[in-house]
Amino acid sequence: MSQQRLRAAFYRGGTSKAVIFRRADLPPGEPPKNCAEWDRLFLSLMGSPDGAERQLDGMGGGISSLSKIAIISPSAREGIDIDYTFAQVGIEKPVVSYRANCGNISSAVGPFALDEGLISAADGQATVGIFNTNTNKKLVAEFAVESGKAKIAGDYRIDGVSRPGSPIKLTFVDPAGAVTGKLLPTGNVRDVLDIGRGRRIEASLVDVANPVAIINMDDVCSEAQGFDTAWFQSVEQRKLLEEVRIAAALAMNLVADEPSARTRMTNLPLVAIVRKSCRYKTSSGGEVDSSRVDIVTQMMSMGLPHKATPLTGAICLAAACKITGTVANAVANPAGLGREEFRIGHPSGVLQLTAACERVEGAWQVAEAGVFRTARRLFEGSVLLPAA
Repeated sequence: MSQQRLRAAFYRGGTSKAVIFRRADLPPGEPPKNCAEWDRLFLSLMGSPDGAERQLDGMGGGISSLSKIAIISPSAREGIDIDYTFAQVGIEKPVVSYRANCGNISSAVGPFALDEGLISAADGQATVGIFNTNTNKKLVAEFAVESGKAKIAGDYRIDGVSRPGSPIKLTFVDPAGAVTGKLLPTGNVRDVLDIGRGRRIEASLVDVANPVAIINMDDVCSEAQGFDTAWFQSVEQRKLLEEVRIAAALAMNLVADEPSARTRMTNLPLVAIVRKSCRYKTSSGGEVDSSRVDIVTQMMSMGLPHKATPLTGAICLAAACKITGTVANAVANPAGLGREEFRIGHPSGVLQLTAACERVEGAWQVAEAGVFRTARRLFEGSVLLPAA
């Protein structure tokens, strides 16, 4: 069978990986509508749907952080250098979602644009204005430039990535209401969700960079089970946390009905299960002391426990910790709330970030959030897709 060839590059951005395209190299499409051809290409490219959750016949890696696409083009917007569209590709189901952004992949967008010649920058430091079309929000990426390309080598380390790299400062400007249009979509700092079979659970529903449903880990598992991968990956517990996501999606008006939440929007909201700072073992066998973190979380993404933490989810969690009365605020280390950098413990280690959250005339606002990541171009050339 002949195959279709498309120019692309493969990047690691933070703790995720994505195939990145120039928009000009793709057929016409305008997410979230009128993009059936994009959907077909991206599903085929990633090897989805795959009931075995491995995506062996494609570029995907069987987990949400490895099943991503980014589409980049020069921007005509004032104060913006490039437009960026993100696509989350389903693994088990033939679903492509354009309703959210990915913070980790956002860190690769500026370097890709420079390396592809879509923008130019002198050696030293580049500052790139990015418009994310999924959320209609601005991001600013700052990174080192060497010989006209994004610098790769450096000594900055992020937990979950084996090698150090050159730091990329990523700032999310006015990130609240990225998908729902509201910082608190229900207007409440806490809601009680009906998750079926007469069971109810308390949650904080917050939308900063991405919508997140935050629940207390003690409500779903014991302290001993906190980061037990087998517990979170078991069919029973995944189903429980999926019911939390579906109930939250309805409460946040992300979908019109339950079937849509189950089949059409499978990636939102993220679910953050949180606990007070404690000593725990990472997925690699290391150990994190309670003094290094201000809150501990396991996040669920597309029905699976995330190996680290989605960056947009972490930004939302950090902001939620500073909003009085939320589930996150109740368990966060009070000392961390007054510190510029907030520290989130996750299965791969610790993530440090900032979130400028404050109450203005009685309403909570988030001016910006920032984080440092690293990124690397892994290959460049063409991806091949079955023609049929």
